[in-house]
Amino acid sequence: MNSSFIEDRITQFLEKYGSVPPPWFIFPDTHPFDITWRMGNGETHIMIWETWWERQGYSEEERISYFQKWTPPPRWLEWMIGAIWDIIPLENDEIQYFPFFQRVQNLGFGTKEEFDEDISDPKWLK
Repeated sequence: MNSSFIEDRITQFLEKYGSVPPPWFIFPDTHPFDITWRMGNGETHIMIWETWWERQGYSEEERISYFQKWTPPPRWLEWMIGAIWDIIPLENDEIQYFPFFQRVQNLGFGTKEEFDEDISDPKWLK
């Protein structure tokens, strides 16, 4: 991916929204495990977002504030947890996220139960 393209897109998002929106804002009817995020426009947006996010140097409080502005649907809570607390997802390692779900719930983002229900909703199998 051309770095000037990424820079141009970051600038456009900053002008329009004041920050780079998270994935669910750009593609609201997608699942975090959807192929959208591994190819095409979705993959591109993730690259743009990650480039911008890494530059921010946000504190934990600033990261939380960002997501309070862009509240995720429940299915995106694990992704948000990873972004706030720098958790790198490991395959089949639900345990690493578990302690953070109480924090997320206390912050008003949703519950582990809401996440489980949304992430496994049969509508995503279509």
